[in-house]
Amino acid sequence: MSSVDIGVACILLAAGILIFVFGVHEDASDSAPHRTGLDQLMERRDAIYENLRDLRFEYRAGKYSEADYDEIKQSLEIEAARVLADMDRFTGGAPTPATRQAAAQPQNK
Repeated sequence: MSSVDIGVACILLAAGILIFVFGVHEDASDSAPHRTGLDQLMERRDAIYENLRDLRFEYRAGKYSEADYDEIKQSLEIEAARVLADMDRFTGGAPTPATRQAAAQPQNK
């Protein structure tokens, strides 16, 4: 192979790489968010429910006093009710009395 053949091969390879890299056309779905607000709320709800299950297990294992358990459980339940109320607002559904009551309570931190 001569040096001219190697030069032509390098130029063709470089041109192919440039076309491959810069020739990509964006699709409309590329810029669309993959998770909707409702998806995020549902993930948060599931995480809260999992935290409640873990809390119950750890309380039964003796890691928390009854007062600590009640306090943490109440805060998680209030947070879950708020997320459910947000889901109701997001979907246009009428909130239940329990979610309205929890959404109206001040948040404890």
